[in-house]
Amino acid sequence: MTQKHKAVTRQLNFYYGAKQALQEISLAFVANQATALIGPSGCGKSTFLRCLNRMNDLIPGARVEGRVLLDDRDIYGPQVDVVNLRSRVGMVFQKPNPFPKSIFENVAYGLRVNGVKDRQYIADQVEKSLRQAALWQEVKDRLNDSALGLSGGQQQRLCIARALAVEPEMILMDEPCSALDPLATQKIEELIDTLKSKYTIVIVTHNMQQASRVSDVTAFFYMGRMIETGPTEMIFTRPHVKETEDYITGRFG
Repeated sequence: MTQKHKAVTRQLNFYYGAKQALQEISLAFVANQATALIGPSGCGKSTFLRCLNRMNDLIPGARVEGRVLLDDRDIYGPQVDVVNLRSRVGMVFQKPNPFPKSIFENVAYGLRVNGVKDRQYIADQVEKSLRQAALWQEVKDRLNDSALGLSGGQQQRLCIARALAVEPEMILMDEPCSALDPLATQKIEELIDTLKSKYTIVIVTHNMQQASRVSDVTAFFYMGRMIETGPTEMIFTRPHVKETEDYITGRFG
């Protein structure tokens, strides 16, 4: 059975002004799998992740060369609506960043921005997204309370629900557990495992155990290059490249 690629990068180079941050990165993301991006700090993982939904467009002097294809269409093409792209490719950040609004309005936000007016549809989507983010049972009786009153782990699941409400096809996660305690981290990891049946997930993580637990594929980045990629079990037990092995065994990083 051939695997369907949801997104592909080809010879991707990225520059912050004159400084090249990514070099010649070609990587394919299989639909309904989780891909982990690992590597030491400053190696380009988060920069690469943000290229996948054009988040780097917001940085003055940022420049991309190469191609990023989503369902075989170049997301950097002239006809691309970036707002639409970011609803198709959702993002969850390192620190939970709920808006200072109610729990309900946080999840409804993307729908309202996209012009959805149907109140029943919005209510249904909010409930569905909170259920998918494994948060509904904890918040269903306080949807009008401020999201800022939730715990850190709940806030991060709320941010995942917010991304899910607009029915994305891919979800990008930039160190989603780095600000969370072990129990909250476990809940997010279980959630990732559940969500990949419906979504294609890309996660940047510093935590090797986390990468090995949640991902199907792992890509190792080092100094702006992708050194090696393959099935997660292979990368962690039989890497082909010495730098990968050195990083995974803790010789540097």
